[in-house]
Order: sequence, then structure tokens, then C-alpha cells
Amino acid sequence: MKTLELGKPNQDIVSETLLKIADNDPQILVVTGDSRGSAKMTEFGKRFPEKMVEVGIAEQNLVGIAAGLASTGKKVFAFSPACFLTARALEQIKNDVAYSNQPVRLIGISAGVSYGALGSTHHSIHDLAVLQCINNIDIIVPADNFETEQAILSVVDYERPVYLRFGKRPIYHLHNQNTTFKIGEAIPIIEGKDITFIAIGETVAPAVLASYLLQESGISCGVVSFHTLRPLDTKTLLGVAESSRALITVEEHSIYGGLGSTVAATLMEAGIFRPFKRIGIPDEHVVTGSQIEIFSHYGLTPESLAKTALSLLESSNHSLWFVSKKMDKELEPDGPSK
Repeated sequence: MKTLELGKPNQDIVSETLLKIADNDPQILVVTGDSRGSAKMTEFGKRFPEKMVEVGIAEQNLVGIAAGLASTGKKVFAFSPACFLTARALEQIKNDVAYSNQPVRLIGISAGVSYGALGSTHHSIHDLAVLQCINNIDIIVPADNFETEQAILSVVDYERPVYLRFGKRPIYHLHNQNTTFKIGEAIPIIEGKDITFIAIGETVAPAVLASYLLQESGISCGVVSFHTLRPLDTKTLLGVAESSRALITVEEHSIYGGLGSTVAATLMEAGIFRPFKRIGIPDEHVVTGSQIEIFSHYGLTPESLAKTALSLLESSNHSLWFVSKKMDKELEPDGPSK
């Protein structure tokens, strides 16, 4: 099977990228909430103490201060664990940032189930859902080191409120030097006609590895990285859906309110119907364990994703036959509709 080269944690790339650009941009400012260590911003604070604001364990103050600084023209990057940033400070995100249209770059660190054994209090499987309900804030979830670097560079001069989500674990490289990154434009990684994984963030890598497994079985499996949840790349989504027999969304988030729900609603409204499956965290208390163990439990490993894809393809043939027969019966003169 094809393999992928392991890179760095995306949070490391955020730190390295900001260190590079802060030398030449006097407006860069980092605000942290007792999280410079976990955010990998310790070196930034040493080199640029005048560009670092520490507010302590006070997420609501962090967002309010970031919004105020942004209103003066500062390019503010506000760091806090994603679970706390989007829960404790949700009102400030809604009013001080989004409603007030302040271009704060909200950085949710240790996102998804990155905190592992610390449990549900520290998991952020709600953040994409709650932020999608708030008008005027874009949402970016990079999949690898390339997407992370490009995302940070893209938001330096961004004029809109934006939330970026990153995990702690080293992540596989997915793109080559010819890849183009643009906010709001999904990146097709592998083309496939039988089934396509529509993935976001750190679940893109296992989807790619699952695609390799399926290719060995003669299944044409595509993978698309939807690094931007808002604005959603509807054009690419509809195109992929039209050219695939079945679709699976993959996310390190609740299956409610995140990528899967958004994709399903978009396809339904467009009148595109395909065998479809959402893979993510179900409506239950998340099991305790490492991120890898949690991924395994909820079917987010390459092997589990490949198995789910095969099952969906196998059932789709029967399902399509059943729907067709049911419709034929409904249209008969003496059918149930009469």
C-alpha cells in the first residue's frame, strides 16, 4: 500500500509561520489565555515580547481584548484551547467579533479530541456547529502542514472574522509543491468515481490512506479536503457528488452541525441524491482514551473508513433498486397514491 510521510503537528507550523512574518509586519499581535506553551508560542513571546498579550485563564476577556485591538488596526491572532474558546467565550465571539465585524483571527488549539484522556470537558466536537450558526465568521480547518502554513499566510491581511482549528499530533503530508491553497476552495487530492471521502482537518489523512486500501481492491475512491467549512466550496462539492456513486463525510467533530450535516443539506437542496454516510462523533458521551484510540473507536481509521466505504457501495445497489421499484409502484394507476 502507498504510504504518506509524517510531518509536524499543525500547531508547530502556526508558530513557525508567525515567527517568519512578525519580523516584517509591525501590526502582528498575539493574544493568549494562559496557553502560550500549549499553543507553541513560547518562542514567539521571547522574540517579540512587545507583540504578545497574556490575559490568563479568561477566555471571554481574551476575545474582547482581541476585538478591541483589532479595531485599532492590529492583526490579532487570539489563541486558546478550542473547547474553551468556542464555549466559554461564545457570546464574545458572536457580539464583539462577528456582529461588530472585527477581523480577529481566532485560533482554536488542541481541537477535536486532541486532549484525549482528559475527556469530554476538553473535547471540542461542538465548535464547528456553534460557529456555523453565527453570521459573519469564516471557518478554516487545515488538514496538513501545507494547508496550515497557507491558511495562516492567507489570514494575515484577511478583513473578516475567522476561526482556525488545529490539533496537537504530528500529521501526514498530503500535498505536493504544485498544490494551490485558497480560502473557500476545496482541494481534490484523489479522484474517484465509485465513492468519495469528503473530509476536513486531521481526518483527511486517514481518508487518503483508506483510499489507497480501496484502490488495492479495485475501488475508485476519491478524497477531497474541505479545509474551509465557511464559505463552503459548493461548486466543488456538487461536482464531486455528481461524479461519484456514493459519498462519505469524515470529521473530528459531532456528526451534527459540522461538515456532514452541511454537506447533506447542500446536496439535498441541490436535488442530488447519493448513498451517503457521515463519519464522526455520534450523539453520546465520548469514550475516554488517546486521540488515536478515540479515532479507532468511532471508525476514523483508514481500515474502518475503507470497510465503511465497501459496505456503503454494497448496500447502495440494493437501495437504488428498492427506491426505483417503489417509485414505479407509486406511479401505477392502481398504486398506493390512488
